Amino acid sequence: MLSELKTVSYFHWADWLVFAGVLGVTFAAALYGNFRLKKNKQTTEMTPLDYLLMGRQLTLPLFVATLVATWYGGIFGVNEITFNYGIYNFVTQGVFWYAAYLIFAFFIAEKVSRFNSMTLPDLTGQMFGPKSAKVAAAFTFFYITPVAYVLSLGMFLHMVFGVSVLNGMIYGTLFTCLYTAWGGFRSVVFSDLVQFFVMCGAVLLVVLFSVHAFGGLAFLKANLPASHFTVTGGNSWANTLIWGFIALSALIDPSFYQRCFAAKSPAVVKKGVLISTFVWFCFDLCTTAGSLYARAVLPHAEPGQAYFFYSVQLLPAGLRGFFVAGILAIILSTLNSFLFISSNTLSFDFLRKRFSNVVLSNRISIFIVGALAIVLARLFNGSFKEIWLVLGSYFSACLLVPILAGYIWPGRISDKLFVGSSLASAAVMTAWRFIPKHEVLEALDPFYVGVAASLIILILFRKKQDAILSRIIDR
Repeated sequence: MLSELKTVSYFHWADWLVFAGVLGVTFAAALYGNFRLKKNKQTTEMTPLDYLLMGRQLTLPLFVATLVATWYGGIFGVNEITFNYGIYNFVTQGVFWYAAYLIFAFFIAEKVSRFNSMTLPDLTGQMFGPKSAKVAAAFTFFYITPVAYVLSLGMFLHMVFGVSVLNGMIYGTLFTCLYTAWGGFRSVVFSDLVQFFVMCGAVLLVVLFSVHAFGGLAFLKANLPASHFTVTGGNSWANTLIWGFIALSALIDPSFYQRCFAAKSPAVVKKGVLISTFVWFCFDLCTTAGSLYARAVLPHAEPGQAYFFYSVQLLPAGLRGFFVAGILAIILSTLNSFLFISSNTLSFDFLRKRFSNVVLSNRISIFIVGALAIVLARLFNGSFKEIWLVLGSYFSACLLVPILAGYIWPGRISDKLFVGSSLASAAVMTAWRFIPKHEVLEALDPFYVGVAASLIILILFRKKQDAILSRIIDR
C-alpha cells in the first residue's frame, strides 16, 4: 500500500455519490432544525435563549448525539498518538476521560442543573462573583477556541483535494463559520445528529474490514513494537498521568456545560452522559484498533495521516466515500460546536453589556474566533499534542480546583479568592516554563505546579482572603 496519496484520485463515482449524499443530509438536518424553530415560534426574531441553548429543550437522543459527536474533532491527533505509542492512546484519551465522565454524571450534573446559566463563565459568576466570571471567560475562550479542529479540517482538505493545509484551514473554517452562524445551537445539534451515525459507522467499517483482510490480534502483535501494547507506550509515568489530570477538565468542560444548560431536565443530563460514555468507549476501541492496523501496514507513513490513507485504500468503492464523509463529520461536528461555544464566551460573557443584540454579536464573533484559531494553529506548528497539552493544562490547572471547591463548599470561596487562585496558577505555570531548573525538576510538567499553586492559595488564604487579596486585586 502507498503511504501517501491524494484521496480524490481514488474516488469512484459511487464514492462521490455517497460523500455528497452524506453532506447533503447533514446540511438538510441543519436547515430542518432552523425551520422547526421558526415553525414553533410566533415571531421570526430569534431570542438569545433560542439561539444559544435551543430554548432548553434538548431531549435525551439529541443530547447523546450532539455530546458524542462534539468530542472527536481531533481525530488525526488521536491517530498520531496511537501510531506512535499504541494503546497508550486508549488509556490517555479514553480511560482517563471515562472516569471523569462518570464523576460528572453522578456528582456534578445535578449541581449544574440548579443554576439557570447560559455559559460556564456565567455559572462561575453565579457561584463566586463577577470578577470570577471574567477570569473564567478568559481561560474558557482560549481553551475552547478550536485550534486543533481547524488544523484537522485543513489536513483533511489537503489529503482529499491536495490544497495546502493553510488554504484548507481558511476555506474550511470560513464555510463552517457560515452555517454555524446562520442557525445557532439548533443547527449544530441537528447536524450533529446525522454526523453521529456517520462517524460511528465509518470507524466500525475500518475495523471490520481490517480484521477480515489481515486477521486479529496476532497480526498486530507480529507487526508492531512491543511497547505499543504497554500502558505507557514507552513514555514516563509522569507524562502518562498528566493526561489523567487533563481529563478532569471534562468536569468543567464548556461543551459539557452548554448541553447541560440546554437539556430539558437533570435526568436527561445524567442518563445522557452515561450513555455517551458507553458510546465513546466503543468508538475509542475502533479508532485505536484502526490506527494500530495503519501502523502495522504503513509503518513509514506520516503518523497523523496513516489511518486515513490506510482506510481509503482498504475500503471498497462506495464505502470509501462513506468513510471520508465520516472523517469530515467527526471534524465538523466538533469544529462547529467549539466555534459556537467560544463565540458565546466572546459575545455573551465579554461583550454583552456593550452590544444589546447578543445574536448578531455572536454571529460576528464566530468569524473572529475562526480567524484566531487559524493563527494559533500556525503558531503551534501543527502539533496536536502541544495544542492539547498547553491549552488544556492552563484551563484545567487554573479553573478546575476553585470550581470543584465551589461545588464541595458552596459559599466558602469568595470572588476575590477564586481570582487569586486562578491567576496565581497561571503565573506560576508560565514562570515554570521559562526559569532555569535542576535536571530533577525539569521533568515536572507546569500543570502540576499550577494545580499546586491553586490549592495552596485556596488553603492559605481562605480565612484571610478579603484582607489580603483585596489589596492585590483591586489595584
